Amino acid sequence: MPGLMLLDTPSLYYRAFYGIPESVTAPDGTPVNAVRGLIDMIAMLVRQHSPGELVACMDADWRPAFRVAAIPSYKTHRLAPGGGEETPDTLVPQVPVIEQVLDAAGIARLGVPGYEADDVMGTLALRPRGETGGGVDIVTGDRDLFQLVDDGVPIRVLYTARGVKNLQLVDEAAVTAKYGVPGRSYADFAVLRGDPSDGLPGVPGVGEKTAAALITRFGSLDALLKALDGDGDLAGAQRNRLEAARDYLRVAPEVVRVTHDVPVPDVGLTLPAQPRDPRALTDLAGRHGLGGPLGRLADALSWTWRP
Repeated sequence: MPGLMLLDTPSLYYRAFYGIPESVTAPDGTPVNAVRGLIDMIAMLVRQHSPGELVACMDADWRPAFRVAAIPSYKTHRLAPGGGEETPDTLVPQVPVIEQVLDAAGIARLGVPGYEADDVMGTLALRPRGETGGGVDIVTGDRDLFQLVDDGVPIRVLYTARGVKNLQLVDEAAVTAKYGVPGRSYADFAVLRGDPSDGLPGVPGVGEKTAAALITRFGSLDALLKALDGDGDLAGAQRNRLEAARDYLRVAPEVVRVTHDVPVPDVGLTLPAQPRDPRALTDLAGRHGLGGPLGRLADALSWTWRP
């Protein structure tokens, strides 16, 4: 049964931006490499996976206040000098064009103030599917979303580390094979290990193998902390490391765990049978030189509209 596909849109347009030369430009000479690349990614994903519903999830807040309050170092390395996220100058003007294309095409685009795209995806992935049925595919280059993998739904990640043309299918078996923990324990594992790319220090002296061993032995971070509070079987050096990191371990789960209860607006997620605004899409195709990728998207969606 056709399922739901969730796109980590910022992850994908960054990949397109760095994977396609900036010499790919609109008629006026401005780069459109990220725009063209993202449209082609969506067309390819639709052709290869035939989802019934598709959502382009966005960062309405790339560094939410509740995560910064818990760990002030969260994503500080990405802060621009004047505040905001440090973004390549030639990518900044492409993001509004991406949003305009998605809206004119009629592809659902969702971002919720105060939350990251990860949180929107977590909420939608875990929402009861009801009569629509089908599984959930999350397309991302972010390992944090491995915590959502669940063979029972099923929820799986189509991981873009090797490129969108070589997607790695991540299910529970893949998480266990790679990290030694089940998908449902990935967030607890990540708290212990840390993640420099997000400014999360982890527990000093605890790497991937030790983190996996601790989660496997105790079952969860909560159970590990209870053992730390009591007479649990923790060796001296290991206990000392965890004790020293107790304040971090108390707040880090709120940062690492994807939020599941974001107030997502109720919008149609079904793939559009025709563009929502054909005139606007035609204008965007001409103004930004997007005829080729939009034609491929039209073919993938079986539209009668052509640029």
